[in-house]
Amino acid sequence: MPIPMSSPDITAAEIAAVNQVLQTSYLSIGPQIVAFEQAMAQYVGLPHAVGVNSGTSGLHLCCIATGARDGDLVITTPFSFIASANSILYERALPVFVDVDPATGNIDPHLVAEAVADLVRGGAAAARWLPRRYGPIGTLKAIMPVHAFGQPADMDPINAVAAEYGLRVIEDACEAIGSTYKGQMAGTLGDAAVFAFYPNKQMTTGEGGMIVTRHDDWATLFRSLRNQGRDVFDAWLNHTRLGYNYRLDELSAALGVAQLQRIEELIARRAQVAAWYHEQLADLELVERPQLSPHTTRMSWFVYVVRILPPADRNTVMQRLAAAGIPCRPYFTPIHLQPFYRELFGYEQGDFPVTERLGAISLALPFSSVMREEQVTEVVHHLRAALTG
Repeated sequence: MPIPMSSPDITAAEIAAVNQVLQTSYLSIGPQIVAFEQAMAQYVGLPHAVGVNSGTSGLHLCCIATGARDGDLVITTPFSFIASANSILYERALPVFVDVDPATGNIDPHLVAEAVADLVRGGAAAARWLPRRYGPIGTLKAIMPVHAFGQPADMDPINAVAAEYGLRVIEDACEAIGSTYKGQMAGTLGDAAVFAFYPNKQMTTGEGGMIVTRHDDWATLFRSLRNQGRDVFDAWLNHTRLGYNYRLDELSAALGVAQLQRIEELIARRAQVAAWYHEQLADLELVERPQLSPHTTRMSWFVYVVRILPPADRNTVMQRLAAAGIPCRPYFTPIHLQPFYRELFGYEQGDFPVTERLGAISLALPFSSVMREEQVTEVVHHLRAALTG
């Protein structure tokens, strides 16, 4: 049987939940989105959760909440899925990239502190952090760390520098639901955070996302923005502000409620698959297994990403695995080297060397909560063969 790259973990409970919605008159803006939001807020321990149609939409709305507008600056990482930086561009703000920690792939908090100080100082100091091409520069507004592959970024020093300079912190926790940082749940470490529920995530709603926040005014804003700018006091065709159709439908929300009820089981199953990989890869000298930081007190595994070390070549290994019928993916292609970002901002190879090295050697192996041990064994067998040629 072919081994898929990823698979959603769907049971009879999820199917029944979706079927039940189909027997009602509510396919959007009904009781399921309310139930999903309440359950998510309770799960993370925050007062507000706001469902949206994707993690990208959630990040966009968070950027709006920070006040970032034309030319304003938001510090983030180039080692991420492109949506994190794109969400900043949607408001015509400028993503300011900071290189990452070589062990975890998360944004380097020491470089964040340097970047903030230099950008606030302005002039030649700020130019060090800006791309080769950009328009008029506004104000530094926020920091958007990304919890890469499910591992929380080192948030304490990031929050400290944000507090010192009056910046907002948006967690891109799209890959990290259920992870904890020094015992605190990912998603509760900044002003707001976003989870995503694409089918390869720890839990899925098909498409969908969730913003969580402790700020009452932000939650009210998010609910308006996702619903075409309507406020709770508006009539249906009255619109207080520019908004978007970012609503999460009832079918997706019902699936989310059912999946969230199983979240600890889903996280545990993924941890077991990661443990099988970790054990079976231990003797491969040219494979570096994922490293967990001491501040990661629980890892919610989104993907299992190894590093193919020289003299082995990652791309050659990928080709050999594909020829053997084993899917795999490079994780991530650096954002600053994506064609759109190179053309718009003038980025070049060598601008963020740690990110570029990780992008060149990282390889995501097949991974999901429904994966069996014998499938892991088969993947490792073919990886071993791919390394030796």
